[in-house]
Amino acid sequence: MTRTESHHGEGTGALDKALDVLDLVAASAEGMAQADIADRLAIPRTTSYRLLATLVKRGLLRRDALRKVYCLGFRCFEMARQAHASPDLAAACLVEMRALRDLTGETCYLGVLDGLEVLSLERCDGAHSHRSAAVLGQRKPLYCTSQGKAILSRLDAPRRDALLQSLVLRPLTASTITDRRRLLAELRLTQARGYAIDDEEILDQVRCVGAPVIDGQGRVRGAISIAAPAYRMTRERLDLLGPEVAEAALRAGAQLRDEPQAPQASAARPLDGPWAFHGAFPLWCEQRQALHWADVLAPSVRRFDARGDHQLLTLESPVLGLVQHAGGLAVVHEGGVVTLGMEGNHRAASGSSVPGPGSRVGQARGVAADRDGLPPTWSLPGLQSICNGPEGGLWAAVATPDSGTVVGVVQPDGRLDVRWRSREPLQCLRWRASDQCFYATAPASGSILRLQPGSSALRRLASVLKGSGQLSGLAFDRDDGIWTALRNGWSVVRFSLDGALDRVIGLPVPSPTDLAVGGARMDRLYVTSARHSVALDALASAPLSGQLFELDL
Repeated sequence: MTRTESHHGEGTGALDKALDVLDLVAASAEGMAQADIADRLAIPRTTSYRLLATLVKRGLLRRDALRKVYCLGFRCFEMARQAHASPDLAAACLVEMRALRDLTGETCYLGVLDGLEVLSLERCDGAHSHRSAAVLGQRKPLYCTSQGKAILSRLDAPRRDALLQSLVLRPLTASTITDRRRLLAELRLTQARGYAIDDEEILDQVRCVGAPVIDGQGRVRGAISIAAPAYRMTRERLDLLGPEVAEAALRAGAQLRDEPQAPQASAARPLDGPWAFHGAFPLWCEQRQALHWADVLAPSVRRFDARGDHQLLTLESPVLGLVQHAGGLAVVHEGGVVTLGMEGNHRAASGSSVPGPGSRVGQARGVAADRDGLPPTWSLPGLQSICNGPEGGLWAAVATPDSGTVVGVVQPDGRLDVRWRSREPLQCLRWRASDQCFYATAPASGSILRLQPGSSALRRLASVLKGSGQLSGLAFDRDDGIWTALRNGWSVVRFSLDGALDRVIGLPVPSPTDLAVGGARMDRLYVTSARHSVALDALASAPLSGQLFELDL
């Protein structure tokens, strides 16, 4: 042996000692003093000081100056998360874990399979002073923990059997299952009901309930659990909380994919035609196989079909919305309503007008609809969005004086029959016939809301971070996906019906405004964009701003 190899603090011997220090500190929930570390490892205190100083410098350990002990550093947790993130398992589970913690007041854990043990990867502390407090990075046996049994229950049979054959079923408490046949029966029960229990099997007076986190490909990625003292976590409470934990794990697993979607910068194709100051309200016409859309600020309505893009109508006031009507279109603008036939012929609805800001929302006018079925006088100041609803009705979202929004059906006399109230402005309202619900965007909170007829509640389906951009527009594809554009976010995004973000497509423009699904097989996504709101320096990098775009779904 050379002098270098024999010298503590250098070579592979020093590496072994450093790893021994990490293992020793990791096993101590309260941390360890330098003298205790040196004594336990039988190394000189000067050597222990050098090793500790190096580990602290690299972030693998940290020193608690008040208690004068060493604890695991945050770099350990970062590496653990990176080892199990594809995409980030902890990020997918944390929201559900916090919700469970808030619901129960008890501590929640995330664990992953590591050899023959479960590695504790994340923790959300409960509200009680007397609570479970397993340290992050701690390893526990598979066979006697709720997380371990939950993971084992969903592994394929060959892998599960191989793990069980390698396990030594040592009794850790009087309740530990040490009979393999009984353990197999417990795993079959766990698989059938969706959650596992630990009834004081690893620690006396502590009970846990856990469920496996399974990704979209059916792979077990880990398990989440709730742990608490047995006097609070009764057997009855275990069985009540089990389904809640299982549902939370199911929602977390739905967010996991094989790998992040690759950027698709070239997926959006600009369509030939003039740019718009503010393109909006794309509406697919299946009968004509054409897309109608509007320029809000240079008020006009356009049609894109096999012959290209051409203008159908110009107006003198900003466009507020396009809806299907009587085999054609109704164009709602600040000056009234114009109907457009299939061939582009148009006329104003009799007596149609939009009153000024002083008119009261929902005020009845006492007049009948014109022969097209449109309200002859609109009493909807502050109109934010209008759409076709069930049974051909027109529905609208209208601003209120308190900066909120009311949503309801437009009556033949022009008033609004209010069905929902929102405390924030709504930018877009759309009806989805397949599930008989309305959806709306709330840009201020970054939320997509679900409005179920018959219920006054506005339920949040999904949210985006403010830094991602402002939600703008809604469209629904044939696979139950919900699309929205992100203004100032250079992209459009797709959410599944459970609220999970599952696709992001980059655009060459910063301000997409609205979208619609169309095409002969309903396999195209059309996206309008704005130009007037784009800063000059950004416009130099986004010369296609204001164009209409097409993407393959």
